[in-house]
Amino acid sequence: MDRRSLIGLGTLALAAMQTRASAQTPTRVPPDPDERIELWPGVAPGLLNPKLAPRIVETSPEPDIYRNRQLTGIAQPALAVFRPAAPDGSAVVILPGGGYRALDFDVEGYDVARVLNAVGVVAFVLTYRLPHEGWQDAADVPLQDAQRAMRLIRAGAAKYAVDPARLGVLGFSAGGHVAASLATRSSAKVYPPLDDADMQSAAPAFAAVLYPVITMLPPFAHEASREQLLGDHPSTDMRAAYSCERLVTRETPPCFLAAAVDDPDVPVDNSLAMLAGLRAAHVPAELHLFEKGGHGFGLGVGQPAGAWPDLFIRWAQARGVFRGTVL
Repeated sequence: MDRRSLIGLGTLALAAMQTRASAQTPTRVPPDPDERIELWPGVAPGLLNPKLAPRIVETSPEPDIYRNRQLTGIAQPALAVFRPAAPDGSAVVILPGGGYRALDFDVEGYDVARVLNAVGVVAFVLTYRLPHEGWQDAADVPLQDAQRAMRLIRAGAAKYAVDPARLGVLGFSAGGHVAASLATRSSAKVYPPLDDADMQSAAPAFAAVLYPVITMLPPFAHEASREQLLGDHPSTDMRAAYSCERLVTRETPPCFLAAAVDDPDVPVDNSLAMLAGLRAAHVPAELHLFEKGGHGFGLGVGQPAGAWPDLFIRWAQARGVFRGTVL
């Protein structure tokens, strides 16, 4: 069965479909959010390529049914804001994947945000900068954007109906590496403070990572992501410094992990290594492994891996983070 046939299966997928159906547009996909937060005043820090410009490629064969866009040329990182009809005070920053080469901001961003809205969660999809596109301190550029995003949301918490103590992060694939980096390096000084917002904490209250890139060390590193982030010939010390499983401390927030054992791109050992690091530091964690699902399954509609959104929401509800609709 193709994705068109499977849209709407499952409780959470149905919620997403109902959101789509209610959109007053000529197509059967909802409009993009018109509320955005640009992260940086003026030019983002460390720009080395003044000709950098956004480029979106649509990879969906049926864009009137569902979108699957990839974004590159990110000169102005921003948050797309998705507000629920009945916010419960919780919020999540969503970090799409794409191997640090592009951002798959529909299937690992906007679609997920709409599902979280259905249970009262304010969702912010972050289009973070890609290291290889021409930035000083390239390896820290995604973390700079993630930290800044958390601080801006906390500074504007009242405007977005967000409880700053219930703001978390959710990342996919390479976005999972950004999320895990934020969870383990939220206080790292990767850019100079710019304004009062930068006095806020960047630490997430919880973190969730889906089929994540975690380690930069062999034998389980996703070398394509490693190359984009760290370059062609990083030292072993540099690889280790960006391997999130080695950076977990008691201050790391509770984590939810999910992946497929048959992932052909990012070895499931990444998730296992992160779990081992969390357990060693006595950080609460929950891991779900699916026999099948491959890589990049997003919401996993129509697959066994499609259980993860429900599992994640129940996990967050059990921790008292999400307090909206009980599934």
